[in-house]
Amino acid sequence: MNTDKIIAEKIAGEYAPKKTSKIVALKKLDKKAKQTAEIVSLVIGIIGALILGTGMSFAMGVIGDNSNITMIIGIIIGIIGIFFVSINYLIYKKLLEKGKQKYGSDIIKLAQEIVNE
Repeated sequence: MNTDKIIAEKIAGEYAPKKTSKIVALKKLDKKAKQTAEIVSLVIGIIGALILGTGMSFAMGVIGDNSNITMIIGIIIGIIGIFFVSINYLIYKKLLEKGKQKYGSDIIKLAQEIVNE
């Protein structure tokens, strides 16, 4: 029957070696170039935001005994959090540039092959 043939081809296709197209390889290289920068910037951003929030909590008296020293400690912790959040974009740009330098020639070469086909 025709449906048996379709099912057999589908099952055989699952076990056959996969051919990677050039466009898929190009997308993977592009993802590799950007992935490290994105992960590091997300981690630094989250840590910075948590530090900033902790500092705000100390400064507003949510955490601590609501004294002046707690407020000063909260302001200092908050400034540290602001520093992390502020430098986050600069770190992202630097790591993205390194990733583009590392994979750029391969990406350009593969893109030229795709365009010339």
